[in-house]
Amino acid sequence: MQGFIHDDFLLTTEPARRLYHEHAERMPIFDYHCHLSPAEIYENKQFSDIGEAWLAGDHYKWRVLRANAVPEKYVTGNASYRDKFDRFAAIMPCLIGNPIYHWSHLELKRFFGIDELLSSQTADSVWERANSKLKSPDGAARSLISESNVRALCTTDDPVDDLRYHRLLAEDNSFTTKVLPTFRPEKALDILSAGYPAYLQKLGAASGIYVRTLDDVKQALAARVEYFASCGCRLSDHSFGAPDFTVWDEGAAEEAMSKALAGEQLLDYEVAAYQSAIMDFLGGLYADKGFAMQLHIGAIRNLNTQRFRSIGVDIGCDSIGDTIPAASLAALLDRMAVRGKLPRTILYTLNAADNDKLIAAAGCFQDESTAGKIQFGSAWWFNDHFDGMTAQLKSLANIGVLSRFVGMLTDSRSFLSYPRHEYFRRVLCELVGGWIASGMAPADYDGIGKIIEDICFNNIWQYIGLE
Repeated sequence: MQGFIHDDFLLTTEPARRLYHEHAERMPIFDYHCHLSPAEIYENKQFSDIGEAWLAGDHYKWRVLRANAVPEKYVTGNASYRDKFDRFAAIMPCLIGNPIYHWSHLELKRFFGIDELLSSQTADSVWERANSKLKSPDGAARSLISESNVRALCTTDDPVDDLRYHRLLAEDNSFTTKVLPTFRPEKALDILSAGYPAYLQKLGAASGIYVRTLDDVKQALAARVEYFASCGCRLSDHSFGAPDFTVWDEGAAEEAMSKALAGEQLLDYEVAAYQSAIMDFLGGLYADKGFAMQLHIGAIRNLNTQRFRSIGVDIGCDSIGDTIPAASLAALLDRMAVRGKLPRTILYTLNAADNDKLIAAAGCFQDESTAGKIQFGSAWWFNDHFDGMTAQLKSLANIGVLSRFVGMLTDSRSFLSYPRHEYFRRVLCELVGGWIASGMAPADYDGIGKIIEDICFNNIWQYIGLE
């Protein structure tokens, strides 16, 4: 009997199957945005069991556990990983329709050869079989990466990070996957945070610059960009809710800094002025250093105050926020473009209502320097499911140029998440194969197959500059 995850999973037409098996399936992975720990990669972390590998730090799974009334003890609390795993196994049959159902069974199949559907009845068997591998050399972090055919990956790193483990990995010839840092200055932009003054002290210590003024912040960030570049960095990353980049007032930006350092309340206008000034400056740095700039837009953070106070951040209590005004995004990109300092940029939105808006805006800033210079990034977070991926691909094809798309990323903290690339590739081939089957696209398997290969790997490899 054919298992749930079979060779033609999600592929319902012959053209889709042909595109996937002849082109997408064999392509390596460049996971250009993830949250893996470079220390765990360097130290070749060995997981205690599937409970730890799956449930430690995965807020996607934490949300569905809570939605099934699982006590917090078995989510982020002090229950054993076996007990947490059993609770997760018990709710799996309830997750039909959620991408976690597909992802989890893909991971069981690809890493452990397990065809059984996860449930309370199969929990013991899955636990034993998965743990047998995870406790062996083949289950260590580096082996999981290599087994997944990952050519390179980019972690997410604060400007104050010394990048020690990236440097050590670069010197380690025994591990061929490139592990590159990403410059993420989120704390330097979060001027409303109570920890902002203390963070500036850390930034000053890392850069060797005493930070008290707006210009000091810029120079400290510039020093760290230079250092990150020396360690192989090719990307920056920024996350915003619905920022207002139409405000341009350096005097108000200076006032915002003074107030923040004095513990005074800031006006919305001052916050916007500060963020606009810093982002404009950073964009110029990125253009000069050849970094691509990623903008993740539309998240609203820490909605559950009680849980935020008791557990902290990144625990599954962020959500989809309001859409970004088109004028705000345009102001940021245009200000850089006018100065000739617009870097290669990848735009992501958490609010799918912004899909077409971002693609249309990106098209206004394309130029001869790079094919697909301004990208509309892959379906992100609450959108990285079958329907969300399909919608993102369709919008990009309709309003932009699908063939130049830089493809999928995991945005994950898990070493077992690489089958999400396979999932994306199957969705991509199902969509494009469907066009061939219905006559909307020609049966040009060489030409369209090359486009599939480019989206899966070649485009991002060239875009980041790793030829």
